[in-house]
Amino acid sequence: MEALAVRLSGLDPYVDGAIRIVAFYDTLMRRRVDLPALARASAGLAECVAGIRLHGTGRTIRMAPDGTAAPGPESPATSTVPITLDEEEIGTVWLERSGAVTNALDDVVLDRLALAVTAAVERYGPARTTMADPALVELVISADTDEAARARALRLLGFAADVPVRVVAVRPGPALDRIGALVCAGRPVKAAPLADVGVLLATTVDAARFPADVRAGIGAAAAPALSWRQARTALRFTTPREPVVRHADLGALALLAELPPEALRANPDVAAIARIASGADDLSTLDAYCTTGSLRRAADLLHLHHSSVARRVDQLAKALALDLTDPAGLTRAKLALAAWRLLGD
Repeated sequence: MEALAVRLSGLDPYVDGAIRIVAFYDTLMRRRVDLPALARASAGLAECVAGIRLHGTGRTIRMAPDGTAAPGPESPATSTVPITLDEEEIGTVWLERSGAVTNALDDVVLDRLALAVTAAVERYGPARTTMADPALVELVISADTDEAARARALRLLGFAADVPVRVVAVRPGPALDRIGALVCAGRPVKAAPLADVGVLLATTVDAARFPADVRAGIGAAAAPALSWRQARTALRFTTPREPVVRHADLGALALLAELPPEALRANPDVAAIARIASGADDLSTLDAYCTTGSLRRAADLLHLHHSSVARRVDQLAKALALDLTDPAGLTRAKLALAAWRLLGD
C-alpha cells in the first residue's frame, strides 16, 4: 500500500498533497485528539484560521495558524464542509483565508477534518444527533437479543446503563429527527425507521409535544423489548381523536390486542360495528359518545346540536342492538369499537 502511495504521489503534485493530508489526519485520529487539538492542527496545516461548530451544543472553536484561539469577529468562510453522523448533519468545519483566496487542497483538508471531528464526537460522549443506526436500535428492542448485546447497543447509542429507556412507536415515520427533538427536548433520544414504523428510544417523553399529524404509541420505561411490544400495542389503539396513546393508560383494554383477529371478527358486537363502519358520521358520533358518555359533551365535540346527536345515538343503538344509555351497553360499545379498530379492516 505504501509503495502504491509513493508511485501515485510521483505522478501528480495534487495527489501527493492529498495523500500527505490523509496521513496527517489518520495520525491525529490514532492519537485520539480532542476538538480543540483538531482545529489547532488544521489551522497550522492550512496556514489560516480553521473552525469547528457543533449544532446541538452551539459550541464553536476557531484556531489561528499560530495555535492560539482566533480573535473575533469571525471572518467569512472561504470553504465549508458539513459534519455528518448517522446521516444527520451535526455541525460544520470551515477555513477562513484572507482575501477569499482558496487552496486546491482545502476541500481535502476539510473532508478529513470533518471525519476526524465525527470520530471525536462519538468518542468523547454521545453525539447530540437524533438519527441512529437502525441495526443498533433493532438490537435494543428485539426480544431475541441477549442482555450483553443489548447493553452494548444502548451504550453505543449514548444511554447510561442504569437509566430506564422507554420505546415509542411512531407513524408516519418521516422526519423522525424533528419529532424526537420535539418530544424529548434537552434529553437523550435516538430514532430509526423500522419497516413502516418509526422508533424512538428516550429516557423521558412529552406526549403533548407530538405534531398533530403523527400517531404514537408510548411504552413504559421498562425492559426495552417489553416497552417496544407495549408501544406497538398502544399505537394500534390510536385514533384521529386520540393520536397519542400511552400503554400504561390502556389498562385492561390492552388485553384486546392479545386476542386472535378471527375471534374479534366473530364477536356479535364487533360485527355490528363493522356493518355501520361505512358511515363516517355514524362512526364519529359513536366515538364521541363513547369518549364522553354524554350527549351534550359529544355534541360539543362534533359541533352539533345535542338533539341531532341524540337522534343519531338512538339510531346507532338500534343498529347495534345495544342500550347506549345503560352503562353496560355503553361499555360493550366502547369495547366493540376498540376491537374493530384493532382489526384495521
